[in-house]
Amino acid sequence: MLTLQLDALTTVALALVLLGLGAQLKKHSYWLRQLCVPAPVIGGFGFALVVWLLRNQQWLDIKLDTAMQTPLMVAFFTTVGLGGSLGLLRQGGKILFVYLGACWGLALLQNVVGVGMAELLGIDPLLGIMAGAVSLEGGFGAAAAFGPIAESLGTSGATTAALASATFGMVAGGLLGSPVARYLIDRKKLAVKADQVDTLQALEKANEAPSVPLDAAVLLRLLTCMLVIMVLGFWIGDALKEHLGIVLPVYVGAMFVAIILRNLNDRARVIEMPDNAVSTVGDISLGMFLTMAMMSLKFWELEQLGLPLLVILVVQVLIMVLLCVFVLFRLFGGNYDAAVLCAGYMGHGLGATPNAVANMGAICDHYKVFSYKAFIIVPLCGAVLIDIVALPLITWFINAFS
Repeated sequence: MLTLQLDALTTVALALVLLGLGAQLKKHSYWLRQLCVPAPVIGGFGFALVVWLLRNQQWLDIKLDTAMQTPLMVAFFTTVGLGGSLGLLRQGGKILFVYLGACWGLALLQNVVGVGMAELLGIDPLLGIMAGAVSLEGGFGAAAAFGPIAESLGTSGATTAALASATFGMVAGGLLGSPVARYLIDRKKLAVKADQVDTLQALEKANEAPSVPLDAAVLLRLLTCMLVIMVLGFWIGDALKEHLGIVLPVYVGAMFVAIILRNLNDRARVIEMPDNAVSTVGDISLGMFLTMAMMSLKFWELEQLGLPLLVILVVQVLIMVLLCVFVLFRLFGGNYDAAVLCAGYMGHGLGATPNAVANMGAICDHYKVFSYKAFIIVPLCGAVLIDIVALPLITWFINAFS
């Protein structure tokens, strides 16, 4: 069998081509748009599938140099931290805290279920964690970040298992979120009307920031700040590992340094970091990082893990459905807004925030009533605030069961 070795620059170039191809396929595919499948997943997953088929037929083995994957990953999570204003917590009101608490509780529940099922099925507990909050509530970013950590601790195939679980969760969250909400609304015969909450309207205004032109000066200032934060994050991670024996994903330190800097800067206004510039750099970093992560999927490593992994994921999905129907719907208020919130919860609890927004949009379009509450709270919690508790919790589980 022939072997084709791609260097780091060629791998990055290929990732950009696949990212663009994925975006075009999504643009022209109704079902891909409905499921909110990210462009990096479409392009990268398709390439990984081709690599697997070529290798399986003993024709060609393609090897990638993903040296740039880690810096891109850390850059993305740095932008996540720079977008995490803790001041929003004080303005969100009671419902924000209730929803956020449910999200934090889900991170614990998914890890407990993952470890418990792994022990029951006789596989490595770390693989159960990969099929828990790492890949489901954490999504592709956390899966690609924590998988190599588990592999470095001796769990073969952890990255592939985590990314495959994230793919499964994204599809399940996109398919089931809206039907669960419709079941709740129709079965409970809810009044189809949404609350108008003044505190949430204030929250939306507080979260709005004026866009500025993305010129060289703005990008230079932002990239300089990001690189300094990334270096500090690497130092923190190394120090914790050397002195306390705590193994952290490389991006965690940078993300928390970024959160601290963002909230200090909100008070002092020393550095101007426009949100549109931060989100643009973050989108580019995430797109390249996830494409490279999906390109690196090794399907052949799942041959012995397929059935146990599938069993764990099916159990996780069933628990999510039961949790939304019998517990969270009442906790969120038992009304139309609560049903829409459940659709969002299913979306990002199993997949990603775009899934959540798509689920809620489908429900609101169907009933012709917009849930202001849900569309403010779900993206805010799903995109940023979950990680404040979820990431340290995942790290604790990995260290505890390694």
